[in-house]
Amino acid sequence: MTRRIVVIGAGIVGVSTAIELLRDGHDVTIVEPEAPGGQQAASFGNGAWISPSSVVPMSMPGLWRKVPGFLSDPLGPLTIRWTQLPHLADWLARFVRAGSTVPRVERTARALSALLCDAPARHARLSAEAGDPDWVRNEGLLYVYPDRAAFEAEALAWRLRRENGVEWVELDRGELHDLEPTIGPRYTFGAFVRAGAHCIDPGGYVAALARHAAERGARLVPARATGFAQDGGQLKAVRVEGGPDIPCERAVIAAGINSRALARKAGDHIPMVSERGYHVEVTNPTVRPRIPSMPSDGKMGNTLTRTGLRASGQVELTRLGAPPNWKRADILLENLAKTFPGLAIDPESVTRWMGNRPSTPDGLPVIGTSSKAPGVIYAFGHGHVGLASGPKTGALVADVVAGRMPQVPLEPYSPTRF
Repeated sequence: MTRRIVVIGAGIVGVSTAIELLRDGHDVTIVEPEAPGGQQAASFGNGAWISPSSVVPMSMPGLWRKVPGFLSDPLGPLTIRWTQLPHLADWLARFVRAGSTVPRVERTARALSALLCDAPARHARLSAEAGDPDWVRNEGLLYVYPDRAAFEAEALAWRLRRENGVEWVELDRGELHDLEPTIGPRYTFGAFVRAGAHCIDPGGYVAALARHAAERGARLVPARATGFAQDGGQLKAVRVEGGPDIPCERAVIAAGINSRALARKAGDHIPMVSERGYHVEVTNPTVRPRIPSMPSDGKMGNTLTRTGLRASGQVELTRLGAPPNWKRADILLENLAKTFPGLAIDPESVTRWMGNRPSTPDGLPVIGTSSKAPGVIYAFGHGHVGLASGPKTGALVADVVAGRMPQVPLEPYSPTRF
């Protein structure tokens, strides 16, 4: 049955969803107040990795012991602004509990794997459909360590990957530097995930997919969605700021960090916070690594994009709208220089970005129908895996709209699990 569907949000999840709904023959409107792929979106600034190995949740056993450090160290890889502790207390308690036991993180890893296992292939097809297969490159992903002992210290993370079908090749010093000569000599061990891919320009890619959706018939309305009009329990329209309601039979909330407020308008309270991330990018870099890498001591993704050499990472929990702490970006730049000793850094060539990852406490997105408004479907909260899992999420939303058996069970992502 052809339906009028409004997709709220034009990030990677929103545009992927719109394309899948168009494929099913629906009448699709995308509501997005700013340009798709713009700097306001988490899609723009992420690490550009499309990784089946990103199944390891951030909350792992023993994390609770580190919470005091997160509060006291404003420049650590994960920090919590203590002034926001009352606002974050409930989310943090759920976050710690989600990773409190090995069985719990095993369940989370399986649920993440269901979204990520075929991510490179889905993106390859999608970028080809959008007219430029070069947006996505399948050249593998490289995890680098000072030595084998540092790799073995992450045994649980690698076990989770192995149990979810991720394969890798272990590299000694010579093999590592033969594969990626630009890596500094401080790293003597590597794990190469050949199935991994990356996007050479996430913002440009999302913008291209939005154009592709428009070419297939989607309408893009430059407005901010504010709520829903319902009558007798039936969805009638999406309300937008400063404009007329947009009539529809279904609405998909894929608005990133702004989805929480919209979900409340649909009747559900979803515990989601802004897990702020940063990136730095060196334009015209003197070092051009072929394979994206993640050093264990920096925990950031280093990726060569169309616009420069990008280092992305850091986790900062604070209120939405708080001013950026650009010292966190400086840490990324320092680690980038340590990873690639041949990199000459001209301060004038460095750009910095900060964005808001929409993160749930259990590390899983919210995908499924609102418990109070049956015509409203959720597709948000993807945290660190939004880019990689966008196409699979879009396919799952299309299954929900069509009443088909979803490609994977949706229970782990249910909005009622909280």
